[in-house]
Amino acid sequence: MTIVSGQVKQSMSERTIMASRFKAECLAILDEVDELKVSYTITKHGRPVAKLVPADLDAYGADLVGSVTLLAEDDESYFSTGEVWDAERGIL
Repeated sequence: MTIVSGQVKQSMSERTIMASRFKAECLAILDEVDELKVSYTITKHGRPVAKLVPADLDAYGADLVGSVTLLAEDDESYFSTGEVWDAERGIL
């Protein structure tokens, strides 16, 4: 069964949307893909250009969540090169 509503063509798990509408509603569509596990085909001028599908958490490392231990005391330790930059010395 296909339902045509404005610029979105829908079936149960596969939907088609124009790029302009996807751009305007991107965050809401991402939430829908995550919650309902539906896929979208994004089109430009009626031609499919991209596919948005729910993430397969097993394939993307769900088993790694929480497995990283941070060793530094503060964020500066992660981003510092240990070198004094010219700008810090007042040399521009």
